[in-house]
Amino acid sequence: MRRPERARGSGGVQRAARGAAPGIPAPEASGAIELDLEFSADQELLRQTVRRFLAERAPLSYVRSMLDDHRGTSDEVWSGLARLGATGLLVPEEHGGAGMGMVDMAVVLEELGRAVHPGPFASSAVGATSLILAAGGDDARASLLPGLASGERVGTVAVYEPGRRGDWAQPTTTARPEGDGWVLTGRKVHVPDAVAADLLLVTAAADGLAVFVVERDAPGLEVGATPPVDGTRKRGALVLDDVPGRRLDRGDATATLAETIDRLAVAGVIDGVGAASRALELAVDYARERRQFERPIGAFQAVQHLCADMLRAVELARAAAYYACWAADAAPARERHRAVTMARAFAADELYRVGASAIQVHGGIGFTWEHDVHLYYKRLLTLQHEGGGATDHLEELASLILD
Repeated sequence: MRRPERARGSGGVQRAARGAAPGIPAPEASGAIELDLEFSADQELLRQTVRRFLAERAPLSYVRSMLDDHRGTSDEVWSGLARLGATGLLVPEEHGGAGMGMVDMAVVLEELGRAVHPGPFASSAVGATSLILAAGGDDARASLLPGLASGERVGTVAVYEPGRRGDWAQPTTTARPEGDGWVLTGRKVHVPDAVAADLLLVTAAADGLAVFVVERDAPGLEVGATPPVDGTRKRGALVLDDVPGRRLDRGDATATLAETIDRLAVAGVIDGVGAASRALELAVDYARERRQFERPIGAFQAVQHLCADMLRAVELARAAAYYACWAADAAPARERHRAVTMARAFAADELYRVGASAIQVHGGIGFTWEHDVHLYYKRLLTLQHEGGGATDHLEELASLILD
């Protein structure tokens, strides 16, 4: 899927990753964006490679074996993704990555969603990487990004706190200078892949909103797993008691954190698009095979309507999510946030309904542990619950439009 451009060369992927394509007006110039929904040859190759790897190395039998594993991945699978270059897609070439953008990353994320992959990919390859790129200086990038790109290190971002829902801009976690560094005190919850991560980017109040790099084995740090509804999404909590850390940003980090949170949010939507598209495929296949009254149940209009509604939801969510990925790379901050909020508003309810409809098409067998469709339903259910319902996002969208 190309960004808004008309170029057909194989180099178009990396060129567009660095900004709006020549000949296409920027969002602030005309308010109209032309989006080419055709994948480039490079992106198709990337998609096929990742899909083949996941089918061979991380099938649903592997996913089930990881449901009770707090890390959510095996060393073999994680290193395999790293060897493919997936973990370093967003990392600049000078730091060992591919130097690509969020649209290219979305190709990988959608395949991970189709496979309901449980590993710490988005938290590290999108969240931690994006925050270091946005807030870190040259020294921080040089010391942190190569390990994330190679998969030798796993990162995550810790921003949310107990009882504060989505209010991340004014943390109660505090940081104070001590010696040549800082020490942090507070609590963080809903930390994605906290147990798997050895590099934690923690927000705290310190002459404004600041981000600190905390090592997994730092003294005073307690990391615990949170019991999940969906075993393919690992979450955890942090307790920090005078934990040493080094500051990542050089000033107030509100803008860079807002960008990172938007990127993580649209990564979740893209993951949901992948899961929903696979749930739709399972439902259609079952409707062709299951027979009632000597006919496939797919011949009945009620089932056809369910499948048609599922297809509509998946395609609209995909278009909104890929546009938001383009905006994350090339659009101004306001347009990026609007695009991400719009994609989340649609996906929150519509993609969940795709999962629910897939269960309904399968009937009683869809509720059983042995059938795979419930894995996709849970994936889409947690997308709705963790990201907030459509009402929350529509209120945010209205505030952006009316402001």
